[in-house]
Amino acid sequence: MRGSLEVEQKFPVDDLTQVERQVTTQAAFAPPVSQVDRYYAHPARDFGQTDEALRIRRVSGTEVGQANCVTYKGPKLDRQTKTRREIEISLPPGEDGFSQFAGLLESLGFRAVAEVRKSRQIAHLDWQGFRVEVALDNVEEVGYFIELEIAAEPSDAEAAKAALASLAGHWGLSASERRSYLELLLLSRGHG
Repeated sequence: MRGSLEVEQKFPVDDLTQVERQVTTQAAFAPPVSQVDRYYAHPARDFGQTDEALRIRRVSGTEVGQANCVTYKGPKLDRQTKTRREIEISLPPGEDGFSQFAGLLESLGFRAVAEVRKSRQIAHLDWQGFRVEVALDNVEEVGYFIELEIAAEPSDAEAAKAALASLAGHWGLSASERRSYLELLLLSRGHG
């Protein structure tokens, strides 16, 4: 598991190329990867009401092959950012690893809700004492976004939020989007 909190802000953008040029003055991007996130509904509680999420992510690309992980995201902890507890566990790679864990969840009564598909480029940079992951996302049916994320311990959460706000301001990013890609996808399909 990475840090016990995921401190994140994401911003819709019109042009990923322009944002990429801005970021590459400070960091280099890895080759793009494809991510497919399958989200699940809990059999006994409404994750939409509790503001939680459970997903299996399949990542494929030239440098990663095909990797899989399962992620639980707890409720957001504030109204400005997407700070929340995150637990992420690697699964066996390939289609079998993905399908076997999906089968386990479905056998336990979890139900697949939707798949969010995106192309993602990631860079890392140091900002105000934190390691920041910068992701440029092209999300099918949703749009273009830049995500800024710091994995932090609870004692560092406020400083991490301030660092992200400072970096966003440095790049002229505004109108942070707190809804998840799943929420935005369901809204675009008329389910929100």
